[in-house]
Amino acid sequence: MNLRWFLSGKVRQTGELCAHVGKLLAAQRDVLSPQALQGINAALQQTKAARDSKASDETLAKSADELEKAANKWLKPYPHAEWRENVEVFLVAIVVAMAIRTFFLQPFKIPTSSMQPTLFGVTVDPLYDAGFQMPGFFSRVCDLAMHGAIYHQAIAPQDGSVVRIGPLEHFLRFFNKQSIWVRYQDGSEVPMTVWFGPDETPRGEPLEHRIGLDEHTRFRKGEPIFRFVETTGDHLFVDRLTYNFRRPRRGEIIVFKTKGLPMPDQDQFYIKRMVALPGETVSIGEDRHMRVNGKRLDASTPHFENVYGFDPKLPPRDCHFLKDQYYNGHVLIGQPISQLQKETDTMVVRAKHYLVFGDNTVTSYDSRYWGDVPQENVIGKGWFVYWPITSLPPAPSRFGWSQR
Repeated sequence: MNLRWFLSGKVRQTGELCAHVGKLLAAQRDVLSPQALQGINAALQQTKAARDSKASDETLAKSADELEKAANKWLKPYPHAEWRENVEVFLVAIVVAMAIRTFFLQPFKIPTSSMQPTLFGVTVDPLYDAGFQMPGFFSRVCDLAMHGAIYHQAIAPQDGSVVRIGPLEHFLRFFNKQSIWVRYQDGSEVPMTVWFGPDETPRGEPLEHRIGLDEHTRFRKGEPIFRFVETTGDHLFVDRLTYNFRRPRRGEIIVFKTKGLPMPDQDQFYIKRMVALPGETVSIGEDRHMRVNGKRLDASTPHFENVYGFDPKLPPRDCHFLKDQYYNGHVLIGQPISQLQKETDTMVVRAKHYLVFGDNTVTSYDSRYWGDVPQENVIGKGWFVYWPITSLPPAPSRFGWSQR
């Protein structure tokens, strides 16, 4: 039977017809008369018997015709059958996609710089170098597709200065915009609107500080009033399956819900590196290395090769521009809201909780501020960066397996 199915197109067509009629019969069984049920069942069984008895193609064709006539006679026609079929396929596709997202892989976008340079958030880099040439249209399209880069530029038509900069505003939940007022030498004052992606600048830092623009900036004709490149945060898949079979391991990059944590954002997802397990005592030394139960972590610790691969002679610095590609280890935060302000401070991880730090620990908002994360908040681990495919120089490419 199986070999004949491969060799005979008529057998395959007859099988498909039987399956389709059987599906319609099951859907309409409660509204069909006994006579209709008997007629369709008889024709269906006859056709199946012919198919299974290795009948000739002529006999199969005759049985199929009889089945089609019985179906047309007794089954109730569906209005807009083609639309119904397409909608059914669409709904099945949605169900499958939702199942994959819920149980296997969930897409996630990184908006902030807390995990740089391991994983990048949104970056805004000024481009005022004298030798810089704005890419052409097709190059910008390619940079957007490959690097997630969007260029912004406004060239001054005459001499002038910036007189006022408005706050960052949301627009339709999909974009942000900011207004800039400039005054030209002829006395005219002109507003300009700059559009951005949906993510705000990290830590609420004013955009004008990040692109080298303020209310005293002067410019000459032909010079850029502003010129910068906005780079999207990394897009990755989160593995939601693995932690159903085992617990997170030290050094893995995990995604978790903020619900129930002592922070303003209660409906967000964060991504951090898990650094300590339930029951462990953690401290940070002046050498920027973490101690877990008194044992110092270093570059030989799995998953911390890069984090502790920094040059101890260089002071820790924030890492949020494309040119800032270095690790700082783990630093103490000398602020009252931090639980690790000095070398003697410790944190004890509660049962069924995890301690999580960002790799950019100079400015990362993490467990040093709001404590450990409940086990039930963890939804999965970072798995595969699928966009951007490559990165603008000098940033390294993160495409592929996000956890190295």
